[in-house]
Amino acid sequence: MSMSHHGGGCHCGALRWQFTTSKLLGDFVPRACDCDYCTRHRAAWVSDPAGQLQIHAGTAKLQRYRQGSGQAEFLLCRDCGVLVAVIAQGDDGRLFGAVNRNAFDQRDAFVTETVVSPQRLAAETKLERWSGLWTPTELVIPQSNA
Repeated sequence: MSMSHHGGGCHCGALRWQFTTSKLLGDFVPRACDCDYCTRHRAAWVSDPAGQLQIHAGTAKLQRYRQGSGQAEFLLCRDCGVLVAVIAQGDDGRLFGAVNRNAFDQRDAFVTETVVSPQRLAAETKLERWSGLWTPTELVIPQSNA
């Protein structure tokens, strides 16, 4: 099956990502986390464990935020404030993540969402679940010329 590339990022363009998957975007059911942080951002997460996610972010524009169990790191734009992705590091050192449906360039492709409650899971269960559900991720941060 052929892979499709889908772009997205923040409003001002400082943070961009490319999500590669063999699925059609309309086949995904974004997961709307019911924690206070995600609901305030109206975040609904999209991932494909068989896909690939590459996030491009300059250090000056990237805002990182941890909450809850502190295992997941939310990535936001320091300038425009858009929550673009969430990442975590597995026990094996690999990075995996999910992208916010609202940060897709083609966000109208998603028809519905489902509510999930990861806050009810134990910390070790969260990491195990995310490593099997989220997308293998590369975070690209250019080296400064300072």
